[in-house]
Amino acid sequence: MSNHYDIIIIGAGAGGGTLAYALAPTGKRILIIERGDYLPREKENWDPDKIFLEQRYQAQEQWLDAEEKPFDPQAYYVVGGNTKLYGAALQRMRQEDFGELKHVDGVSPAWPFPYEAFETYYSRAESLFKIHGQQGEDPTEPPMSADYPFPAMPHAPRIQSIADQLASKGLNPVHLTLALDRRQNQPEHSPCIRCDTCDPFPCMLDAKCDAQTACVDPALTYDNVTLLTNTLVTRLLTTADGRRADRVEIKTAQGTETLSADTVVVSCGAINSAALLLRSASEQHPNGLANSSDQVGRNIMKHNHSALIAIAPEANDTIFQKTLGIHDYYFSGPLQDYPLGQIQLTGKNKWQRLKSMAPANMSQATLEYMVQHSVDWWITTEDLPDPNNRVTLTADGQIKVDFTPNNLKPHQELISILEQHLKDLGFYLFWHKRMDLAVFWHQVGTCRFGTDPHTSVLDPNCRAHDLDNLYVVDASFFPAMGAMNPTLTIIANALKVADHLKSSL
Repeated sequence: MSNHYDIIIIGAGAGGGTLAYALAPTGKRILIIERGDYLPREKENWDPDKIFLEQRYQAQEQWLDAEEKPFDPQAYYVVGGNTKLYGAALQRMRQEDFGELKHVDGVSPAWPFPYEAFETYYSRAESLFKIHGQQGEDPTEPPMSADYPFPAMPHAPRIQSIADQLASKGLNPVHLTLALDRRQNQPEHSPCIRCDTCDPFPCMLDAKCDAQTACVDPALTYDNVTLLTNTLVTRLLTTADGRRADRVEIKTAQGTETLSADTVVVSCGAINSAALLLRSASEQHPNGLANSSDQVGRNIMKHNHSALIAIAPEANDTIFQKTLGIHDYYFSGPLQDYPLGQIQLTGKNKWQRLKSMAPANMSQATLEYMVQHSVDWWITTEDLPDPNNRVTLTADGQIKVDFTPNNLKPHQELISILEQHLKDLGFYLFWHKRMDLAVFWHQVGTCRFGTDPHTSVLDPNCRAHDLDNLYVVDASFFPAMGAMNPTLTIIANALKVADHLKSSL
């Protein structure tokens, strides 16, 4: 193995994987380093006992909360990162999300550029990830320069009935924009079979467009791109003047060694990217690499998430359920002049998934009845950047996440609004649970970008203000996150950074 590369990318998830894909045709010698391995393709991929009760693919490590109590983060260290088990709903942030927005608990700050400067990258990301959607049905839809590459995934009959009833009440139910390899007119030749093990399972058929299948695997068809798996980057080392991160220290089963690169890209996920920079403190960078602003690790956001299980007398025999969204209350509510957020369906629940939410004495038979009669919703409200919500390291290097939720009032109001709509449709029992600290699926914001080096870590091209050749390309850069699933924005930003690197390298 060579020890020097033009570009080293640390992490093979949505950010790092997309960047490698976009840079592969340049001929530059690119090394992707992934701490995990390929997620095994096995029968257990679709086994709810293994997924929900045994957390088969979850990272085997613990982080600490503000009180230094350990918890098991729902994170996945595999090629493709968390996208291997995501729900494949890839959504654009709204045009207004790029500007300053007032919320109940404060202000969601503006991005350093408007939506228009980012729009073409959304279109490219949608093409790359084979997005299925229907333009024109969503009142909050931002301007689009290209239509979705594929038509929307149709609703199952039970879901279509709910969509029709909601529409009759004046709402605008929309088709979720989904990243799946499905050709509706040739289902027999499609990898996607619209099964009940899409969200949050790995796809045994490679039909879910994730960072591995859409980006890493195609990048590796180029001779100039190499992937190292089961390789942990322990720290980054700089030149004597501290201006360049020129070496990467790695740890494998064979021991520790150092690799060098002209350009280093950190793409470990918002929490682990911040931890790596903090772990790389040196004489030139005593507070951590790229941290002269003291902003590394701060302003972490994760969305306010709740699952809402709605039970009706009518059975729900839907197999592929995650096709419907409601964005009517994204910017305001019936009585609220502030944003509430997004409503969408999840994959059809299994009793094993409900068990993790249920009282310990609830029987399997009860859970199975509920699953047979439920329609399963997911409510997302924006949370706001708070410098006290931050990632730090303990004296022995363990990750600590100090996090206090905010902007919860509109989240509860959105749940109540949805429940009332569903009561009007005949649903009679509701069970909702807000996701706890372990559910860090939407972690963003620990190295936010901006034009002022005193208040941000990265410039608008995601290069660290403090170093000439260090980039952070994952969810860390978000200064604010809206209430849409962030993965498409991560992918689009990686394509944007790739264009910048192509012109500057």
